Amino acid sequence: MCLPANPHRSEWFSPKPINMQRKLDEFRRLLEIMDRLRVECPWDRKQTNETLRYLTIEEMYELGDAVLEKNDQEIMKELGDIMLHIVFYAKIGSEKGAFDMGDVLHNINEKLIRRHPHVFGETVVADDEEVKANWEKIKMGEGRKSVLEGVPKGLPAVVKAFRMQEKVKGVGFEWERTEQVWDKVKEELQELNEEVIAMAPIEKVEDEFGDVLFALVNYARFIGVNPENALERTNKKFIQRFTYIEEQALKLGKSMHDMTLGEMDAIWNEAKKREK
Repeated sequence: MCLPANPHRSEWFSPKPINMQRKLDEFRRLLEIMDRLRVECPWDRKQTNETLRYLTIEEMYELGDAVLEKNDQEIMKELGDIMLHIVFYAKIGSEKGAFDMGDVLHNINEKLIRRHPHVFGETVVADDEEVKANWEKIKMGEGRKSVLEGVPKGLPAVVKAFRMQEKVKGVGFEWERTEQVWDKVKEELQELNEEVIAMAPIEKVEDEFGDVLFALVNYARFIGVNPENALERTNKKFIQRFTYIEEQALKLGKSMHDMTLGEMDAIWNEAKKREK
């Protein structure tokens, strides 16, 4: 989705000078390479949608890493890998007589035009939130029975929670104030604590813990934080700090198994200071 349309719409069609022919030539070259690989390479010839699936997921995670690292060169390379997969699936589709790359591109072009009436039509929007709300309305008009229908079942749980909350917000299912969302977090924490104190069955504790996580994801979204990115940053900090403890233990000639928690915590604090 994009930001609201610029009233000077001609600006949309006068960006910096670009070599469109080079882009088209390189894309054509990729399609021709794929045609040849499917004939001449034993590995490429053997692949199916199913065998490519897990590889595609891996490529998406690698792109995600590059984005978090703000590494433009790696982003460029990973986008190429993903483009290869798109072309691969389209080639398999054409071999089956189901669809080809032309169908793929036509479908997304038509969808973008249909879902951006504020750019390609006469609809007027105030801001990006209104764009997202209109987007969900248009999708429902395309035959979807639920606003949650488009959330993939296989998404990681934190990402799935975030996307579901974004989607229901688009139809008005949303808190009005930040303090309401935080009160919900505290309410869920209290309920979790009560179940733990009562030594409830693990299934019940797990349910309440899930409610806490869901409420925290919602709070993060409400204050403009992507919880997946936030948790991944913390994961990386933990890796860096714990690795530092391992390195320092090695320098001291100690095994971490023989170190006290106090000793490890002191080195942990050293690692934190080194980050500042």
